[in-house]
Amino acid sequence: MNKTLNTKKMVIAALLCAIGIVIPMFSPIKIVLEPASFTLASHVAIFIAMFISPSTAIFVAIGSALGFLLGGFPLLVVLRAFSHVVFAGLGALYIQKHQNTLSNWKSATIFSFVIALIHAIGEVLIVAPFYFGSSLSQSYYNSGFVTSVMGLVGLGTIVHSMVDFTISKYIWDAIPKRLLNKEVSKVAS
Repeated sequence: MNKTLNTKKMVIAALLCAIGIVIPMFSPIKIVLEPASFTLASHVAIFIAMFISPSTAIFVAIGSALGFLLGGFPLLVVLRAFSHVVFAGLGALYIQKHQNTLSNWKSATIFSFVIALIHAIGEVLIVAPFYFGSSLSQSYYNSGFVTSVMGLVGLGTIVHSMVDFTISKYIWDAIPKRLLNKEVSKVAS
């Protein structure tokens, strides 16, 4: 890989990381229902980074989690954001090995669902110890584990993840590929 391509990938990663930090801090569309939080487009930078490379995806996922920390979100929400490193890394590795994944809506939708499922499992695994450790507000215990954790966090994450994936795919498809080198754009073209 030449120096220009490395610099370009680094700048793209930094810009996506900045977007990942800014969205949770300043988004007007965020709902916090501890242990869940839903910030529209909070995963967009991570998904676009996944389309580029595994290292970019992991870097942006960490940066996005820092955005939740700097945005003053509760610790549980920040830890859930850090769990994004797992689905981002796995998704980017899959795309790297199966470069036609995003080429049609059927395979992209299946991929989106599988990644959303991994995403949700990661977040439920973060929230469950807090639930069983009696660290959440009483209303979550009144609703029960299935409703509070599996429903609100698990199912909510699947829906939120797939919505953000769709937004990301539209943005990725709209980016003029001449702005990206072949090395970067061939993955999702």
